[in-house]
Amino acid sequence: MATIAQPLTDQSNTPKQAPLNLTDGAIAKVREIMATQDPLPAGLRIGVVGGGCSGFQYSMSFENQAGMMDKVFKFDDLKVFVDATSLMYLNGCVVDYVETLEAAGFKFENPNVKSTCGCGSSFSA
Repeated sequence: MATIAQPLTDQSNTPKQAPLNLTDGAIAKVREIMATQDPLPAGLRIGVVGGGCSGFQYSMSFENQAGMMDKVFKFDDLKVFVDATSLMYLNGCVVDYVETLEAAGFKFENPNVKSTCGCGSSFSA
């Protein structure tokens, strides 16, 4: 089940659907990893960068503060920073954390993706 985020930059009292969502499993895993960081980061940055064999790839890193062009979303007590350019590619995306016998990691379900590479780590939109 995905947790609905509330944009911190939205001043209205009307709940809005966030363009990006994280499942409860993804939020729990990010919190677990974040707790091991020293100093404790302010939140998680999710973005799309050029590269990979299909043109774009996802990036995730911890961040100490929002940038000037960032949108900030809050999933329970987890802040997620997304730059304006990445937000265009992440609209409607759901981030999950998946563990199988073969591998474990974050999985992006993105409706904007037209094709992915053979290894699954990059995409074209």
